[in-house]
Amino acid sequence: MKRILRFIRSFYFHPNFFRFGAGLVLLFALSYYEAFLLPVAVILSGVWILITLIDIIILWRRSDFMFASRETPQKLSNGDENPIYVYIENRYNFPVDLRVVDEIPHQFQKRDVLFKLSLKSGESRQILYNLRPVKRGEYEFGLIRVFVNTRLRLVRRRYSFGEPANTAVYPSFIQMRKYELHAISHRLTLYGIKRIRRSGSNSEFEKIKEYVSGDDVRHINWKATAKRNSLMVNQYIEERAQPVYNIIDMGRSMKMPFEGMTLLDYSINASLVLSNIALQKFDQAGLITFSHKLEDVVAADRKSNQLSKIMEALYKQQTGWLESNFEALHVYVKRQLNRRSLLLIYTNFESLSGMRRQLPYLRSMARNHVVVVIFFQNTELRSFLEKSASGTEEIYLKTIAEKFEYEKRQIVRELKAHGIYSVLTPPDALTVNTINKYLEMKASGII
Repeated sequence: MKRILRFIRSFYFHPNFFRFGAGLVLLFALSYYEAFLLPVAVILSGVWILITLIDIIILWRRSDFMFASRETPQKLSNGDENPIYVYIENRYNFPVDLRVVDEIPHQFQKRDVLFKLSLKSGESRQILYNLRPVKRGEYEFGLIRVFVNTRLRLVRRRYSFGEPANTAVYPSFIQMRKYELHAISHRLTLYGIKRIRRSGSNSEFEKIKEYVSGDDVRHINWKATAKRNSLMVNQYIEERAQPVYNIIDMGRSMKMPFEGMTLLDYSINASLVLSNIALQKFDQAGLITFSHKLEDVVAADRKSNQLSKIMEALYKQQTGWLESNFEALHVYVKRQLNRRSLLLIYTNFESLSGMRRQLPYLRSMARNHVVVVIFFQNTELRSFLEKSASGTEEIYLKTIAEKFEYEKRQIVRELKAHGIYSVLTPPDALTVNTINKYLEMKASGII
């Protein structure tokens, strides 16, 4: 009984079966008018049934004629293309045609992960496709469904492989590694990171070395030069171990979407990258998240597991529907952060009045720390403004859009007037612009 049920569950007719059957029905109908067609229709019906039975027998002779498996990363990177591999092997002693369906997590809202291929006897194939998650959390992969048919193409057998498996989607560690590798090899300019000349005296002496072309002549050590009879220069490094806090607003304003991801997720990805860059620069990286109350805090440090702690904290962050409480953030910073730190605050001020409500708290934090407010351009408004107006209604809408754009620029000017730095950026350029600001402030001796 179980074998019969398994057979029924795995049995599918090929579309050719129905096409052939429709042709026979038409032939029987025509035999009503032309009697000589009736024997032909009967014979063809017998052939049709016989070939179908043969197709069934050779497909269901054994249960292990196909094999499939899926290989996924242990963690998926949010906002990035993640490679997924599906391995298929034909163990039949004849060529087969396959339709491979991979049951991907429901969060992707895709039902077209279907691959059609043909395999010779004993042949194997590896299928590669990419998935781009836009939301952090647990994702569940289902089974791999393989539909097999012979060259007779009358029936299909369905195989099911694997077991449902959970995979976690973390903040963009692929992006983090990309910037890390190019930071080590000094190739960050490939991604728009500016090469900034260091100025000021916020540096520490490291060593004396021989002069090479490009060294600053102001750092020539004349005493060492006289002793070695060749030009020697003092080499300096930027001051190290300075606390750098990524502070992420998780209020309702950060729910705004851009290319499938929320502003919160863009901020989380940028925070992870910047934390890694700060650690590479020998600074201390920390994290604070807040909404209507203070949420999570990872104290700034340079320990070997610091980046893992930050990633785990970022993984579980979610936006809320309440307005963000900058007062709670201000109280924590005033009481707990005793050392002068760089505070990178990711938020989204949509209006000048909204910023002014939080300005007293920002000014208070800026007295003892270096505060950088990072907020977002409305790219849809920008594209709307670039189009020419064709009527009175569009002129009116463009005027309102211009007002919002002007207020964003005015926020930057007003923050600057109160000694608060800012970064106004499109969401997709957030990481690059934030790194540029950090490196610029390091080079100019502000931190």
